[in-house]
Amino acid sequence: MSLEPFVLIFIVWHIRKNLRLLSPDTQRDKILLWAMIGIAILFLLGIILSITNVTNWIWHLLILGIGYLIFRLPLLERMRTIIIAVLPLIIINIIKDLLEIINPPNYEEIDVYLDFAVVFSLAWMIAMLIRSNKQNKALKKERQKTLAEEERSKFISAQKEKLELIVEERTAEITKQKDELMHAFTELKNTQSQLIQSEKMASLGELTAGIAHEIQNPLNFVNNFSEVSNELIDEMIEEIENNDLEEAKAISEDIKRNLEKINHHGMRADAIVKGMLQHSRRSDGKKEPTEINAIADEYLRLAYHGLRAKDKSFNATLKTDFDDKIGKVNLAAQDFGRVILNLITNAFYVVDEKKKSGAENYEPTVSVTTKKKGENIEIKVVDNGNGIPKKALDKIFQPFFTTKPSGQGTGLGLSLSYDIVKAHGGELKVKTKENEGTEFSILLPL
Repeated sequence: MSLEPFVLIFIVWHIRKNLRLLSPDTQRDKILLWAMIGIAILFLLGIILSITNVTNWIWHLLILGIGYLIFRLPLLERMRTIIIAVLPLIIINIIKDLLEIINPPNYEEIDVYLDFAVVFSLAWMIAMLIRSNKQNKALKKERQKTLAEEERSKFISAQKEKLELIVEERTAEITKQKDELMHAFTELKNTQSQLIQSEKMASLGELTAGIAHEIQNPLNFVNNFSEVSNELIDEMIEEIENNDLEEAKAISEDIKRNLEKINHHGMRADAIVKGMLQHSRRSDGKKEPTEINAIADEYLRLAYHGLRAKDKSFNATLKTDFDDKIGKVNLAAQDFGRVILNLITNAFYVVDEKKKSGAENYEPTVSVTTKKKGENIEIKVVDNGNGIPKKALDKIFQPFFTTKPSGQGTGLGLSLSYDIVKAHGGELKVKTKENEGTEFSILLPL
């Protein structure tokens, strides 16, 4: 019985299996299946019609044709092993068929050798088929790996798209929140600017009454000396008419002295007005040599008289101890004046509150001292009020924090004071004892 039909069916089956692994195709798979069935039918017909010699050559040609296609087509290059496996057997069978037709004298002897060659070609075919089986397993494993990688790639792509969508949503949400925060921040800055201006105007209001009291004294002098000078001029004219030039000259000297006093007190009033205007204007932060003692003394008096003008019942003992060795210090006078005014005003407020609470044998006292300490100067504002509660002590320099009742403070005074002192390279510290008082100290480098 000829082996070629079985070999051919095996080759087609092998091709179908490998192609299915490489690139599944239902239509192609059906064609190859029908090819296998056709080979089997042709083989049976050859046996029935006793034309096996003819069909043998058909098998040879089909196998060789398929082998040629396998070696030529790139898609089938993985199936070359099967052709290499069956090729020796096919060649030997072709030789046997040719010798049978030629029928040489020593045909039987040659046929024995060819039978041995068939056995070796079968062994060769088995060995190559084992190798082909290993290749198929490797190919299947590679295919599974490729499919797994494709699935993983699809999963990663899906997750990437999902993450990109989440990122876009989060980005849009963050952008929206950012816009809302920027809007809130802008509104907060505007509100803060308004509150800072309100704080300035509030301190200006506290100063106004004190300034009025301070400016009244030089104005009284100006008015009094003006009236006296007017009377002296009448007297001088009368003496000139009486030809008493000596008396007229003496009177003119008195008038001159009065005018000098008027000029002095007028300049004093002018300085007070300028100081008030300077306090209400925006600071340029320019530093210049300034008398610390003069600023401390002036703002202490102005703050005191201002509170007295608003509340006639207010009273407090003022104590000062100014170090004359300090001299002038390079600082922004307008800004620093606000710091001292704020500390003094707060001190007056707390001692007045303690007095109104009905404390027995209590005398409200506020002291302001300056002292030179090496390369620094120290300014202290001390009161004997109720002190600062421990729970509020860590917050007193925070913006908008205040212990005053609603409507009586913006909570920006100490915060601004702290910033101004820091801008001058100094420190603002506080010491307090409940029911005993508070000490604010400013340490500035000379």
